[in-house]
Amino acid sequence: MQKEITIYDLAERLGVSATTVSRALNDNPRINKKTREKVHQLAKELGYRHNTIAANLRKQQTKTIGVILHEVNSYFATSVLAGIEKVTTPENFDILITHSAETAEREKANVKNLINKRVDGIIVSLAMHSHDTAHFTPLFEREMPLVFFDRVLQSADCTKVVIDNFQGGYDATNHLISQGCKRIAHITGDMDLNVYMDRFKGYQKALKDHKIKFNKDLVKVCGLNKAETTQAVTEMLEQKPDAFFIPSDFAAAVCMEILRNKDINIPQDIAVFGFNNDMLSDLITPKLSTIDYPGFLMGEMAAKTLIEQIKLRRKNKNVKDHTIVIPTEIILRESSVRKKAKTTRPHK
Repeated sequence: MQKEITIYDLAERLGVSATTVSRALNDNPRINKKTREKVHQLAKELGYRHNTIAANLRKQQTKTIGVILHEVNSYFATSVLAGIEKVTTPENFDILITHSAETAEREKANVKNLINKRVDGIIVSLAMHSHDTAHFTPLFEREMPLVFFDRVLQSADCTKVVIDNFQGGYDATNHLISQGCKRIAHITGDMDLNVYMDRFKGYQKALKDHKIKFNKDLVKVCGLNKAETTQAVTEMLEQKPDAFFIPSDFAAAVCMEILRNKDINIPQDIAVFGFNNDMLSDLITPKLSTIDYPGFLMGEMAAKTLIEQIKLRRKNKNVKDHTIVIPTEIILRESSVRKKAKTTRPHK
């Protein structure tokens, strides 16, 4: 096995100090141009490779950002990662991606692993059942740059990147009401999470603004996976709803499959509204009405904010925690549009 070339080998060949070689390789102006050119030429001839990891550790940085996703197999997740990468690549940061698979235990293990990997900062979206968030305490104690996105820690003072989930829930429900729906079933995820609680509050407010009495029997919480959604929709049909607002395009698509199998016409008998604007929402039949969730922009903003924090911390400057709200919009398609009436939005 061939020995790896080091700066000491280059220094010995050229008859200069290792410090001179190191500075020349980094194009330090303190080293004259002729010497720099000789060092670079010899390094190329001998196949010298700069040890970025070791150099960064000497600077007490790894140029690595940890990302904890609650899932990876969705259009939203890949969009977020693309947005993060757009920012990190020109800044020469690497990304270390982990995912919790919606379990709190795996999320805890991911946090511990990223701390051990000495990442410079972490971007997080919480797992569905991450109720005890004490595992983030070591990050706060170390003052590690940390940004939550999508599913965030509501009680903690930290930087968050979110959309207006309340408005999304309001707009979806308001549209269904404009189409003549009055018994709107709401199948949702764990309402300890901000995204589902805020969408639920928007749903309630739209009902109230249209003087439709809230009915708790039309609300059901589940895991929004195929099995639990199937059970929830089947049970909810006994309440004779005229619409479903399900804040997940995947779960809404499962709902539509059940309705089609029962020969229920969508949207005339029962309208369906999703959330996220996943790719499948425009591919299924009928096409699914939804709320656009700009994952790419969310990832971009989370990464940009985190790198700003990392740079401030290196200068021993304070980081001001804040919440960034990204705009979103309603997308109307065949699954919910019964008539051509324009959707109105009563004042909140």
